[in-house]
Amino acid sequence: MKTTYLKPVLDLAATGAKIKTVMKQKGFSARELSVLMDFPYVQTIYNWFAGKNMPTLDNLIVLAQILGVKMDDLIVTQQVEIEVGQEDEEELSA
Repeated sequence: MKTTYLKPVLDLAATGAKIKTVMKQKGFSARELSVLMDFPYVQTIYNWFAGKNMPTLDNLIVLAQILGVKMDDLIVTQQVEIEVGQEDEEELSA
């Protein structure tokens, strides 16, 4: 028997867009953020905007504090349905 679950998955593009929006709302430029976060290149911030990569957990904590928001306010997830069969459920419970 198969059971369907909803699994949250990080939406890289939407998260990058959200970071950019919040940053602009709070009056920061990408260059200012890169200086405040001690990054040698502003490209790191632009890669976040483009969804090419995401901030590491420690950078996400610092970013949220700089912007004065919760980390959850910067992250966008989507719910994806996954099916788990009986043999998969046995592995999960082991």
